[in-house]
Amino acid sequence: MLSFLLHRLGQSLVALFAISVLVFVMMYCVGDPVATLLPQNASRQQREALRHELGLDRPLLVQYGRYLARLVHGDLGHSYYSGQPVATLLAERAPATLELATVALLMAVLVGVPLGMLAGARPRGWLSSLALGGSLLGISIPTFWLGLILMMIFGVWLGWLPPMGRGATVRALGADWSCLTLNGWAHLILPAVTLALYHLAMILRLVRSEMVDVLGRPFIRVCRARGLSEASIIGRHALRNTLIPVVTVIGMQFGGLLAFSVVTETIFQWPGLGKLLIDSIQVDRPLVVAYLMLTGLVFLGLNALVDLTYALIDPRIRWSAPKGGS
Repeated sequence: MLSFLLHRLGQSLVALFAISVLVFVMMYCVGDPVATLLPQNASRQQREALRHELGLDRPLLVQYGRYLARLVHGDLGHSYYSGQPVATLLAERAPATLELATVALLMAVLVGVPLGMLAGARPRGWLSSLALGGSLLGISIPTFWLGLILMMIFGVWLGWLPPMGRGATVRALGADWSCLTLNGWAHLILPAVTLALYHLAMILRLVRSEMVDVLGRPFIRVCRARGLSEASIIGRHALRNTLIPVVTVIGMQFGGLLAFSVVTETIFQWPGLGKLLIDSIQVDRPLVVAYLMLTGLVFLGLNALVDLTYALIDPRIRWSAPKGGS
């Protein structure tokens, strides 16, 4: 296991370095922050002074070298707009995105996996047809449109749920959490459902497809010949063999929920990382670069966690680094 972890750590460091180069060059080529930070009637001297203060008058290679040196020491820089450390801004917004993504993923998994199992157990039944039709609808509906419709129906017309904001929070573990209050849950439901629907549909279709495939294998016929109940075959034997691709998809979906909830957070005015990115994308180059670096780190970490989970699901899989570069 140690060799596997060291191997994955080395891969992650190389990937993070590549991400940092790509992101830094991309942000360098997109616009001039000085033009946004200063009013249109600012003089040339003011613009040059601010550009020098921010270090933007230096060559790209020098700027990247300074950024990399700070990054190695854990310094993500300071916001151009507020002057606050970028790490502080990300830490303040991360809990909101984390709880929204976690609740959305739990909704998708707790509904999608059982429905996928039932639909896969009887692929020609009415439940399977209904599940496939509903999942196709869930995949097809644009997230922004679904959010607006839910907001209109449940927040405006019926008035059952608050349409915007995060609601009351409770401070725990050094962060503010809305999932610890009833008012916070009321604000959390609509954006979580908006995010969950697409991922629920994907999980349902994947579980159904894998379940149909597994139930047609020879070892399932052996289990039936031994007199095992259908519930035991599906719950104990078939499900375990469907989990590896499902866990892979769930892990990547969680990364996507953490990193790319921009539209949903903007619609519902949810004060998370996505909303912070939208508010800063034209001005705060250090913040955008740090956000994209954090996104890369999240996906690398989740990918490694998914690989570790494989061995818990299937004992035939072992934690070991590949040999001979293969």
